[in-house]
Amino acid sequence: MSSDNTYDVTAWPHGDAHQDIGEVINSIIADVKARQAAPDIGDGGKPGAVIHIPPGDYRLRTQVLIDVSFLRIEGAGHGFSSSSIRFNVPEDEWPGLHELWPGGSRILVDIAAGGAQDESAGAAFLVARSGSPRISSVEFSGFCIDGLHFVGDQPGENPENSYANGKTGIHVRDANDSFRITGMGFVYLERAMTIHKADALSIHDNFIAECGSCIELRSWGQASKITDNLIGAGPHGHSIYAENHGGLLITANNVFPRGASSVHLHGVTRSSVTNNRLHSFYPGMMVLAANSSENLVGSNHFLRDHEPWTPFLAVDNGLDDVFGLLAIAGSNNSIIGNHFSEVIDSESVRPSGATPVIIRLVAGSGNYIASNHVVGLDVATSASDSCFEAQVDALLATHASRSLAVTAVLVDPTASGNIILDSGRDGEVVIDRAANAFRPTPSIGSGGHAEHTPLPAGVVALGDRRADRR
Repeated sequence: MSSDNTYDVTAWPHGDAHQDIGEVINSIIADVKARQAAPDIGDGGKPGAVIHIPPGDYRLRTQVLIDVSFLRIEGAGHGFSSSSIRFNVPEDEWPGLHELWPGGSRILVDIAAGGAQDESAGAAFLVARSGSPRISSVEFSGFCIDGLHFVGDQPGENPENSYANGKTGIHVRDANDSFRITGMGFVYLERAMTIHKADALSIHDNFIAECGSCIELRSWGQASKITDNLIGAGPHGHSIYAENHGGLLITANNVFPRGASSVHLHGVTRSSVTNNRLHSFYPGMMVLAANSSENLVGSNHFLRDHEPWTPFLAVDNGLDDVFGLLAIAGSNNSIIGNHFSEVIDSESVRPSGATPVIIRLVAGSGNYIASNHVVGLDVATSASDSCFEAQVDALLATHASRSLAVTAVLVDPTASGNIILDSGRDGEVVIDRAANAFRPTPSIGSGGHAEHTPLPAGVVALGDRRADRR
């Protein structure tokens, strides 16, 4: 169905979308503003528009400036494909690859990089409009924003592994309401998205990986959600970062390793981080900093193991293992029912001879840490030139020659008045028991000797596949 407020970038008469889609979209937005100038016509007046991007490659040489509400920019597929894997395959093998670049409705960001003083200058899409009311209901859906190449200092003398190019996919500068970013692909951008002053923002079902930082919520915000995304940042950036937010929901995300942190909350209050799968190669997987308080962190799966891919073996985030996988500086947080797996080589622990820390309570009072399960395994490290196979092999390996000694919970002297229950055995929790409440996880046999109870007749033990058992 056609409409005066529905546009196809390939059919727009001004500019060539394949050569500079930025120029074309800016021209379309100018048309929308000219035709929808009146703020009130019959209880309406500015319905906004839909801009459609068919499958194909579209170079962006001009930054898109969005300063109208009710605008939806949509494509026909997020088109994510790993550029990192391809850039670490010898170039003489490229002719044998099925494809070299991401696909779908793909924006090729080909503008000058932004500097430290103005990150927004390197953004493909800049959303900026001050005044009242706030800009509202801008949507990005179903296309790929590709930064093409990284160019900074690099591990292994390959600039494509640096995660640096000064480019951002989406930069929202001013206060905004009810934005939606859904079904998008982001790859090879120093920042996938940076959003300031968000209210009721939805970041849902996106593939955001091989970017320096993936999701950054800056300045302040409220009542937003980050849900059901596949996310993976670089070793100097954040997978999910939020500052001064209240009522933030972070749920059901699958966060890949290599980011300096999986979730970093700075001054975030009354928010929930639940049911996420978090994977990291370094300590500091989740950080609650700057008096982040009254938050719920529950039913998450934390896995910390070693980098198995050869090009990144010498890379880390600079943190020692006593920092903690989860570090908390705040009060009245609930840390409940999480699973932690620390699967590392004891010879690699830093500083040498230290005991790795799982949950570290750095400062604050009234925190409730309960029913968390910690698994520590000491494994021999291995590496491979194949990213996919090395990662899968590492994830599926569950056998270890011995357990790894860990500190399940460390409560610093600067924290008091906290409650720690069933989150580590007596010798695994370091705490001032006069200043905090503590109940250890029972050790096997601590409740007295119990006789072995045989299985009821006819019940087959798990894993017993003998055909003669009935």
